[in-house]
Amino acid sequence: MTTGNGQAVTGDTLAAVVRQWQAVHPDIDTGPMEIIGRINRSAALLQQAEDAPLRRAGLTRPEFELLGALRRTGHELTPGELARETFSSGAAVTKRIKSLTERGLVERRGDARDRRMAHIRLTEAGRDLVDAVLPAQLSYERDILSGLDPAGQARLSALLRSFLTMLEGALGGPRP
Repeated sequence: MTTGNGQAVTGDTLAAVVRQWQAVHPDIDTGPMEIIGRINRSAALLQQAEDAPLRRAGLTRPEFELLGALRRTGHELTPGELARETFSSGAAVTKRIKSLTERGLVERRGDARDRRMAHIRLTEAGRDLVDAVLPAQLSYERDILSGLDPAGQARLSALLRSFLTMLEGALGGPRP
């Protein structure tokens, strides 16, 4: 593979996969794989990378997202609302609520009218933890993105926003 000026380009790991598919099926357009594959690979690498600030605070990213949903909305949420806010399954949210309750970061309150319903709220310790971790986590994420200049970050953000908006409309409906 070469650039427009003839210099060799090694590419990312997906470039090798695409070259292999093109060798097997030279008549097939691998363009979609080059985009979706890179998005999936990037997401997998980001999920595998341990978020150092979260790890130091004893949190996983899904736990932090649940705490963050409670903090940013500023009010109690039901487990179903938390599942929608964090794009998680109900079972996963239930497990996280149990763990975070045991650690004193959230409280569970029953509904006076419907005993099957629960309302989850941050404790003061949970709020303090989110407020302490958020700046460090954003700094960590800023470092991850530092290989892209500000204009590149803005372009990537705009492209991803358009792509996500399209996917939510086509596949998942708009977020509530």
